[in-house]
Amino acid sequence: MLRYRRVSSWEFDLIMREAEKYGELRHNFFAVVEGKFRDVYAVNERVWRDIENLKLKPYAFGSFVGTIKVDKNLVEKFYPNVEFFYFVDVRKNYAVLTPKAGFLFTTGKDVPRNGVRRYSWQGTKKLVILDENGIPLGMGRINPGSRKKFILNVTDVGEFLRRRR
Repeated sequence: MLRYRRVSSWEFDLIMREAEKYGELRHNFFAVVEGKFRDVYAVNERVWRDIENLKLKPYAFGSFVGTIKVDKNLVEKFYPNVEFFYFVDVRKNYAVLTPKAGFLFTTGKDVPRNGVRRYSWQGTKKLVILDENGIPLGMGRINPGSRKKFILNVTDVGEFLRRRR
């Protein structure tokens, strides 16, 4: 059975801590759908009011931004998806790609050093990958020792289209 609710203060803290690795969270209203995992959605007050007045309970609403899971060490962690970064003012741990490299990244490829216009890397190996207009393309892992595979593709916006059916 699915349950939906607003995020708890603890869950909001998990979301906020993840956002702080990359910049500042620009959104403050999230809800959770509890099933096997706790899926997190960004919603606004009006949508939330409408949901509360529904007789039929929804299984999804708003923008899906990630999942809260318990890792192998029994620690709760928020795992963001690409859409999460539309709600974050990204200022650190990011890479801006050239148009060609951005296209290749969205097809699942790794990025060579010459495909990166600029980047900021502080403390974590994971980077938010952006196009020249600041649009999130995905997540990558920096590999500073390699020029050919400088940023390894972790996830990208094209993943949904490439999946096996």
